[in-house]
Amino acid sequence: MKRMLLLLLMVCSVAISKAQYKPVEQSSSLKFTVKNLGFGVDGTFSGFEGNINFDPQNIAGNSFDVTINASTVNTDNGLRDEHLRGENYFDVKDYPKIRLTSGKVAVLNKSGMYQLTGELTMKGKTKLVSFPFSATPAADGYVFKGSFKINRKDFGIGGTSTIADELEVNISVTAKKG
Repeated sequence: MKRMLLLLLMVCSVAISKAQYKPVEQSSSLKFTVKNLGFGVDGTFSGFEGNINFDPQNIAGNSFDVTINASTVNTDNGLRDEHLRGENYFDVKDYPKIRLTSGKVAVLNKSGMYQLTGELTMKGKTKLVSFPFSATPAADGYVFKGSFKINRKDFGIGGTSTIADELEVNISVTAKKG
């Protein structure tokens, strides 16, 4: 009897540890804005993959581990995009993925608002990020939206140039049961 109970507990723990949700590429986006010569330049990334465990009733059990394909950088300028894929910027040959993992998720005062604190890894460098995000229930999942600012030089992206060091990142991820 004890062995059966132990086996049942092990099976349940494996089921619980599996990701509840997966990003849906077609309805997810990562947009960024950076100043170049004082003018705003917008861009996007795609190629979302990962695992999201989210339950508003079990905040301690929430986790995010999501990547995007760095080679999908798109600023609506093919020459610039090729330059951004190169060694001085995203170096997509050696660092094909950009990854965000959560360390902690906390509830904020407002309904449906949370704080993610985790690690952002780009070009082999990992930095701590923390930002508020919303979680809106959607058919068979959630839509997560948040934004934060980063310093591109913290990740070794670009050198001295006409591009501002700080850029804003806006994320909208639709996640459905996996």
